[in-house]
Amino acid sequence: MLEVKNLRKSFGDFEAVKGISFSVSKGEVLGFLGPNGAGKSTTMRMITGFLPATSGTAVICGHDISADPVGAKKCIGYLPESAPSYRAMTVEDFLTFIATVRGFAGKAGRERVEQVIEKAKLTGVARQTIDTLSKGYRQRTCFAQAIIHDPQVLIMDEPTDGLDPNQKFTVREMIKEMAADKAIVISTHILEEVDAVCTRAIVIADGEIKADG
Repeated sequence: MLEVKNLRKSFGDFEAVKGISFSVSKGEVLGFLGPNGAGKSTTMRMITGFLPATSGTAVICGHDISADPVGAKKCIGYLPESAPSYRAMTVEDFLTFIATVRGFAGKAGRERVEQVIEKAKLTGVARQTIDTLSKGYRQRTCFAQAIIHDPQVLIMDEPTDGLDPNQKFTVREMIKEMAADKAIVISTHILEEVDAVCTRAIVIADGEIKADG
């Protein structure tokens, strides 16, 4: 479902990612593990098309992110680091906006929003503006936007960073519930995270894969 082919990214003379290749199949939860500055987020951004690769590419459900970015992005759910959103919107309005962007309107859009609010356990805060929410609820709101179109490939960058133990448990349980019918990649520097939810781990350091298993 996801195949990464020799991805490289240079910023001037500095090569942040040095020819990374791996694949993720349906039902796999891949932990992309490494210290801060290892190249994890840069790799995630290239896979999702937020950052152009210097060379190499990623193929998502048969769509090359370089040659067919729209087709590839339709298959991806992306939870970036720090969970960005429009904080002046309510949770419900933000998710309705995302559903519209993803091509769902009318009854279909409303149903999608209701489903992800329930799945991400946001019912109690659906009418609150996002800027009034705790970090855990903001994270879950961004998680909900990532899955609103039921993507086949889900990519999450530090999904539990900064959350308290209860919030971490909730997010991890949501990931486990979806794991069977998706290919999931979780970028993290926390060993505990990989142990808790992942079926496989890749270790990256200095922009290179050091271990995969």
